[in-house]
Amino acid sequence: MALSTKEKILKSAIALFSELGYKGTTVRKIAAEVGIKQGALYNHFKNKEDIFNRIIQDIGANALNELYEKYDEESILEKNKLFLTEFVTVFKLISFDGKNEKIFKIMMIELFQNESVRNSFNEHFYQHNLKKLSQIFFLFMQNGIIKSGDPLLLANEFLSPLFFYQMQIVLQKTDKKSTNVTASMFEKHTEFFWESVKNDNSP
Repeated sequence: MALSTKEKILKSAIALFSELGYKGTTVRKIAAEVGIKQGALYNHFKNKEDIFNRIIQDIGANALNELYEKYDEESILEKNKLFLTEFVTVFKLISFDGKNEKIFKIMMIELFQNESVRNSFNEHFYQHNLKKLSQIFFLFMQNGIIKSGDPLLLANEFLSPLFFYQMQIVLQKTDKKSTNVTASMFEKHTEFFWESVKNDNSP
């Protein structure tokens, strides 16, 4: 299926951001790469920052949202620990996706320099997943699958290490070091977390 103009803009922008960095990429260069006039690009995005923010929103969002939509409450209750295992697997695959690697590097730099990028990352990549996971943990608590507690705190405790491992993978790849130990931490984290929160009669 042919890409829409908006999709072509995002694809070209990812290639240029990866090659030239955030500062080196301009709207003019993105438009030229797509083969459209600069003015036509503004029909889809307000500016370069808007394009970059959309890329951040899209990193992993589709895959994780597909996971949330894949199961209803009954199915999530049935899977319980296996749902978290599947979540971590998707998160890990996002971390190792080659097309995301350079964007992650640029994003890590821009998080310190650009308030708009920080807000976009926090809202679409962290808070969104935090909210979804806290709802799932609350569901588990209501049904006696895990111990009672603060579902938002549990969501933070579960999600935060995944971002740390993701950052470690980016740094290790940058330095051409092995990622094997860090890669194994994703699954180990799930096991450790589940053992600490499950009820004694939980599977």
